[in-house]
Amino acid sequence: MPSPFPGMDPYLEGDLWTTVHAQLAAEVVRQLVPKLRPRYVPLTQQRFLMDTPDDVAIESTDIYPDVGIAQTKRKSTRSKAVVAEAPLMFATVMPSPVPHSWVEIRDTQKRRLVTVIEFLSPTNKRGGGRKEYVEKRQKILASTAHLLEIDLLRNGKRVPMREPPPPASYFVFLSRAGQRPKTQVWPISLDHSLPSIPVPLLHPDPDVPLELQQALANVYDLCTYDLAVDYSKPPDVPLPPKFASWGEKCLHAAGFRPAM
Repeated sequence: MPSPFPGMDPYLEGDLWTTVHAQLAAEVVRQLVPKLRPRYVPLTQQRFLMDTPDDVAIESTDIYPDVGIAQTKRKSTRSKAVVAEAPLMFATVMPSPVPHSWVEIRDTQKRRLVTVIEFLSPTNKRGGGRKEYVEKRQKILASTAHLLEIDLLRNGKRVPMREPPPPASYFVFLSRAGQRPKTQVWPISLDHSLPSIPVPLLHPDPDVPLELQQALANVYDLCTYDLAVDYSKPPDVPLPPKFASWGEKCLHAAGFRPAM
């Protein structure tokens, strides 16, 4: 069963995003393979960030204690002080590993990195995870590789640009190696379908199209999100007020809400 929304499904921006993210990268590879072979090969890549719910994202290598206890040979003073028993017991916020997937396109002759396709996630739109992503992004922009960034999340900071992008729910940014700092930008409204976007390759090869809406639709169908999503409740990331009634109409039309 298809998503009740014509473009990005706002219900996928919450707890389910990690699965959407990984499957979308794999689906993009499946779509691009027949368009790229035999000259190029697209491959999914993955790394992990340690993420916490309070807008802090850190690398696992950054986790270390602030205080250490070392054993010494000094004799005990045999203090008779009574240790106070803790009056309360709470669960602390623990960082958890969150996968981040992207796609790299390389030419098959020299294995040169030609194009990087990034799918923005909450962990690289906030906190330490954003800092790490911006550093990675700068390295790509300083290279000869093209960078295609797909941001299907309304929360978090957008990629750094010299001027703020126009108001929109979602964005696609394409930085071509030979045209920097100029960047092509696709603003996408919540009530519009996702565009077909060009994937640049080595000169003189022409761009190949990436059907972003078809990729998302295939992921939605493959993962049976119509069963996984609870459309009877509001989405984890609330809809803007101007889209609230529109969202209700989409859910009613698809049969996820009682008839109005």
